[in-house]
Amino acid sequence: MTRIDVGSPAPDFTISTDTGESLTLAACRGHKLVLYFYPKAGTQGCTIEAHDFDRLGPQFAAADTRVIGISPDSDRAIGRFRSKQALSLALAGDEAHAVLEAYGVWTEKSMYGRKFMGVERTTVLIDREGRIARIWPKVKVAGHAEEVLEAAKAL
Repeated sequence: MTRIDVGSPAPDFTISTDTGESLTLAACRGHKLVLYFYPKAGTQGCTIEAHDFDRLGPQFAAADTRVIGISPDSDRAIGRFRSKQALSLALAGDEAHAVLEAYGVWTEKSMYGRKFMGVERTTVLIDREGRIARIWPKVKVAGHAEEVLEAAKAL
């Protein structure tokens, strides 16, 4: 499993959103970037988290910070999720797990004694130079988007 550390260069990526936009780390240089990794579009915690980041979108923009949500879902599933929830923030699906693995969030999980691979809910704040500024592993959703916004403002 890949491990990222605060202060290290953020792993480069190219990923497409459900709207067909191609996102790269290089294109975000000069601006702050929040990557929030979530397990599955449409589930309760992921829906709350998406709405929290979406609601704070104008404040993130004022702090020169772009927010992108990434899950292992298909672009089609993410498109349905965005439409149903009326979300405006960027969402991307990583069915091949390339970005999820590069950021170390595709991990073995266990539920009811069954082991499986899945996303560990994690958020990463990347500075204007493309370095990891902060990592929130094993995120609890309540109040999280607000905490990330405060960190982005302080960066």
